[in-house]
Amino acid sequence: MSESRLADRIRNGSARVTVIGQGYVGLPLAVEFARAGFNTTGLDTDLDRVIALNAGQSYTPDVDSELLKAVIEAGRYEATSEASTLERSDVVIICVPTPLRKSKDPDISFVVAAAENVAAHFRPGQLVILESTTYPGTTEELLLPMFEARGARIGIDFFLAFSPERIDPANGKFGLAEIPKVVGGVTAACSQMAALLYSQIIKRVLEVSSPKVAELAKLYENTFRNVNIALANEFSLMGRRLGVNIREVIEAAATKPFGFMPFYPGPGVGGHCIGIDPFYLAWKMRLNGYEFRFLHLADEINRAMPVYVVELVAEALNGRRRCLNGASVLVLGVAYKRGVSDIRESPALEVIAELQHKGALVSYADPHVPSLDVEGTVLKAVEVTDQRLAAADCVVILTDHADFDYRQIVDVSRLVVDTRNATWGLQPPADRVVTL
Repeated sequence: MSESRLADRIRNGSARVTVIGQGYVGLPLAVEFARAGFNTTGLDTDLDRVIALNAGQSYTPDVDSELLKAVIEAGRYEATSEASTLERSDVVIICVPTPLRKSKDPDISFVVAAAENVAAHFRPGQLVILESTTYPGTTEELLLPMFEARGARIGIDFFLAFSPERIDPANGKFGLAEIPKVVGGVTAACSQMAALLYSQIIKRVLEVSSPKVAELAKLYENTFRNVNIALANEFSLMGRRLGVNIREVIEAAATKPFGFMPFYPGPGVGGHCIGIDPFYLAWKMRLNGYEFRFLHLADEINRAMPVYVVELVAEALNGRRRCLNGASVLVLGVAYKRGVSDIRESPALEVIAELQHKGALVSYADPHVPSLDVEGTVLKAVEVTDQRLAAADCVVILTDHADFDYRQIVDVSRLVVDTRNATWGLQPPADRVVTL
């Protein structure tokens, strides 16, 4: 397929789009292309997920099940585990996980497997875009040679680009269409083709000079958040020693209309981005003889927060002449952020494990997470009732879900340790609520 023909098919909506990976990033993207009129396929290796999606069952708050059913019934979306669909695709977008190994080195095995699959089913004229967060150079150093080995002429009969995903799960203000899209192609023609594609579903698309710029932009975004969360956490530690509520300090600083962006302390960082992505850059720089010192310091602070939270609980109980060992602790929220069911890298897991190691009797409530495996022990979520709140020696807020009634929690509970400042503004009794 020639460049002009592919561009025409994208413009008139007849291009066939396949999104590899139907997780929190890939599914919303695939559904958005389907809504725009493209014949879209979601390719995923999880057979249970494929079956559920084809039945119109969405598992992410960013895709309503009714919307999913609508694009399926319109014949614009289907999920499959069959890689042969790639042979019929004009556009292939890779949205697979990029976790860290225990050594904090990048695990790009999912990206490699997906790219090898695409290359094995390659046909001239395709546009291939990598969205998975990875180290600078992945697109050109890893993916490009796979396709060039098959005789593909980059920018002529094959187009390759990187465009970082920017989805923020459960963010009702900024959906996929409202978040500007950055694209960096291997050649100018590749950038233009990728930009043309995304402009069909996204309001603003920014072309940058190379895939490496786009790859690094994503890492900079998440490193920025990681470091500033660490700064807020350290201020929280200092504020406690000074007898100052650091939330009040941050709110005061945030009144400055320029040069300041508020970040808030919490029990640690979680999810698949902030605590993981920056280490892709650290690993790459280490190969280049440079140590990313700033990140390691931020990570040290953030990773110490779960233990600090447990110490805070123990201190609060001690103030009431109650020992943590044998105490009944009700944890509210275990997802890594409010409004989602994702527990990947959630600091709540470490907090609960540490509480149990100290002898606490832990139960948890989370309307989005019905069960939880903590070091091999499966816990079931409980309902938040007046009886449970009153019976607990300490209630610990780890995720500030909007589903919780914080007025009820403050009024009924004997002791609350609030790591998210969810009770801010409720003016609870000073001896009842402890905050970071």
